[in-house]
Amino acid sequence: MTTLPPNALDELLTRLRPASGTPPNILRVLHAVQDRYGLIDPRVIPAIAHSQGVTEADVAGVLSYYPSLNTHQVGTHRIQVCMGESCLANRCDRVLREIRTRLGIEVGQTTPDGRFTLEPVSCVGNCAVSPSVRIDHELYGRVAPGDVAGLLDRYR
Repeated sequence: MTTLPPNALDELLTRLRPASGTPPNILRVLHAVQDRYGLIDPRVIPAIAHSQGVTEADVAGVLSYYPSLNTHQVGTHRIQVCMGESCLANRCDRVLREIRTRLGIEVGQTTPDGRFTLEPVSCVGNCAVSPSVRIDHELYGRVAPGDVAGLLDRYR
């Protein structure tokens, strides 16, 4: 995690504090922290909870529910392979195996150069053209193992 100036997180949380009479938006705050610092250090959960007027368990629950929120450093590019029913039926396992082989990492790992992190996801909502792979915010459908090298080259 980026080293924070002593009051940088406080300033961010103050700006995102809910207005009087409005409900807290824990997800918005977690995204803002991650956008600014690259991840959400679990040590900031108490400060986030206090700023939103919720419990630490509330914050931890939201943090653990959304796979796009990171408590650890991820690569410059996140590769997410859809493991939903349609993608499984269309052999996403072969695409995943090819990505693992080409990058030399396992699911949940980041390449030694910090460029790529490989993650499975439950569904990317692209079932009509499965199997699907999302790299950062770009979604690719009908991905075959032979397409993997070209996809990765776009992000090198």
